Amino acid sequence: MTTDRAMSIRYPRRRTVRAILSRLSRWAFECLADLEIVGQENLPQEGPLIVVANHFFSVDPALMIGIAPWPMEFLSAQHVVSGPQWLHLFPLMWGVITVARGSVASRLALRAAEAVLQQDGVVGIYPEAGAWSRILRPPRPGTAYIAVRSGARLLPVGVDGVPGIFRALFKGKRAKVTVRIGEPFGPYHVLGTGRERRQQLEAVGHDIMQHIAALLPEESRGYYGDDPAMRERALVEAEYPERALDG
Repeated sequence: MTTDRAMSIRYPRRRTVRAILSRLSRWAFECLADLEIVGQENLPQEGPLIVVANHFFSVDPALMIGIAPWPMEFLSAQHVVSGPQWLHLFPLMWGVITVARGSVASRLALRAAEAVLQQDGVVGIYPEAGAWSRILRPPRPGTAYIAVRSGARLLPVGVDGVPGIFRALFKGKRAKVTVRIGEPFGPYHVLGTGRERRQQLEAVGHDIMQHIAALLPEESRGYYGDDPAMRERALVEAEYPERALDG
């Protein structure tokens, strides 16, 4: 993706395809799981808006598009570390902003997200940047960076129960899946340069995760919970993708 292409993304796009996929996704989750959505009154009517949520299972984005009232642009990793191969179909059909490893590629993805927000669009981001764990881990820096540069508000979403869907179906049951939508918060503003700015951005990232953690049960809060052992485990699991891709 070149700089010009990143900045020329039009919002919304792929309207017909995305409308069909959204309806199909909502129908599928309501059929396969006992789906409960709490806090729908907190959904803003329009953007600019950054939707942030925990990412515990590969199909989380499919659930998100099923409950969202607006078309979303997703930031998605170029490499799927875990999950079945058919998951690659979602980013191809929906169309996502791909985040590849490397400073140039990542910077272009961030610029593309900013371009969407400048058009009062909605961007969906999983701050942890991967679905290889079942507990919250510290965020990658991209979400805080976009939030500060765009000045957009954020909408926290906590998703609980998705990993159990297929296990329950195997037993002839429907898993309980709860989506909790919190109140919008932000915007964030950061001053200073260099190390001071990086520290402030890091604090913003943790504050974003705290908003998500408040919407999850204690056993899922990981690094943002009260259990020191769980916090330590979250730090270890946060390193998994680098080990997987570099190993």
